[in-house]
Amino acid sequence: MSDLKNFQTATFATDVLQAQEPVLIDFWAEWCGPCRAIAPVVEQIAQDLQGKLTVGKLDVDENPEIAMQYGVMGIPTLGLFSGGRMVDRLVGFPGPAGVKSWIAKAMEETSAA
Repeated sequence: MSDLKNFQTATFATDVLQAQEPVLIDFWAEWCGPCRAIAPVVEQIAQDLQGKLTVGKLDVDENPEIAMQYGVMGIPTLGLFSGGRMVDRLVGFPGPAGVKSWIAKAMEETSAA
């Protein structure tokens, strides 16, 4: 878990919106079972894409204004941010292969843009 950042409302603009590289946020909550299921996949992505992608978690119970601002209605939601905006999202947990496929496609589209 050492590769994951913990995003908070107070530092969101600096840590996410002004980041030089793309940022993947795992919108989650402690009580969410599927959030716990997706966590190891997110941790693996953080390791695999270190240096290309910043990866972190944002607790929607502790930071509801950020979740509302980006229309996060269900969790887990993965949001990919680039250039100061959310460029793609994945809602739910389609299994490890589904998450890895989504992030590969989203990263490809982000680098092409």
